[in-house]
Amino acid sequence: MLKKITKWIGFIFGGIALVIVLAYGGMRLSDGPVEFFPWFTISIGGPFRSGEVTASPLSWDFIKQRQLIDFQTLNPTTSRTVWVPVIDGKLYIVSGYMNSTIGRLWKQWPTYMDEDNRVLIRIDDKIYAQRLNRITEGPIAASVMSEVARKYFGGPAEVNPAAGAGVTSGSVWLFEVVDD
Repeated sequence: MLKKITKWIGFIFGGIALVIVLAYGGMRLSDGPVEFFPWFTISIGGPFRSGEVTASPLSWDFIKQRQLIDFQTLNPTTSRTVWVPVIDGKLYIVSGYMNSTIGRLWKQWPTYMDEDNRVLIRIDDKIYAQRLNRITEGPIAASVMSEVARKYFGGPAEVNPAAGAGVTSGSVWLFEVVDD
């Protein structure tokens, strides 16, 4: 009896592992991040295969009200969906949980930026070749994190000078998007 139960538990876990491997492989072959439902986007996908390469905009204000954009690292060629804080026409990308074990496993892309900070950003089938420059301190950290709090968590519109503490401590990695 115990042998049968152990066998079925093995089949169940083996089946779950197979589904995970197939799903991950499918995501890596997709054109950008995978969206299962409008409210549930898996934050990793394959390289962009569609979109028109376009000159970088002078200002990113045209996406200030947008909630999400897709971007792809070039080494490795994986894509993901990220939040979109825009301050004074400049676009920033934020990665939280960087001091946690889950964050280090879940969000590996920020560490890729040390070796190759080139990225592609896809917005409405237009692709912008950009670079990500990490910001570790300064007043812009508080401005960006205050905008993230306002836009995604209903925080106040005013800049909170303490909001940049996560950036300076390293638990949040902040990147400015600049022309390639």
